[in-house]
Amino acid sequence: MAKPVFLTGVERFFGEDDIIVSKTDLKGRITYANKLFLDIAGYTEKEVMGQPHSMIRHPGMPRSVFKLLWQTIEGGQEIFAYVINRAKNGDHYWVYAHVTPSFASDGSIVGYHSNRRVPDKHIIEELIVPMYRDLREEEARHANRKEGMNSAEKVILDMLAQKGVGYDEFVATLGQNRRRGFR
Repeated sequence: MAKPVFLTGVERFFGEDDIIVSKTDLKGRITYANKLFLDIAGYTEKEVMGQPHSMIRHPGMPRSVFKLLWQTIEGGQEIFAYVINRAKNGDHYWVYAHVTPSFASDGSIVGYHSNRRVPDKHIIEELIVPMYRDLREEEARHANRKEGMNSAEKVILDMLAQKGVGYDEFVATLGQNRRRGFR
């Protein structure tokens, strides 16, 4: 059984010009974290090195979005995504993440690199929070967690197919869609 996650309900913020950076190995274990990552997540470098990046996973983040993210980067492609993370003390913070594979000179993937910036709060509140709530509800409808994740992934893929866009294009155009009242 999963260990309960403590949440404070308090949101943390970072500056518009700041970039949170981390790197992981192929298994998602942290190999590098910049000072801002450590400061906002509330960990020391010693606490994060070698640990799974999922140590900052917030339960409000749909598993299906992470599945899509991992499929994309393991396939050698970059991805942009809105992510809610959990700090060590239970606070949370939103990021607009750009995750890329890191390649060796022979073209093989040797790890992953993520830059996170301040997200547009209107997009978070008006589009992402409702969408992620719907995806989590779909995930929770299933007794089996894997079935729930796969079902919610199908919801995402069906929505993208209906709009005729890929995930990155969808994420990149959310600001334009918000201004048009499109969700």
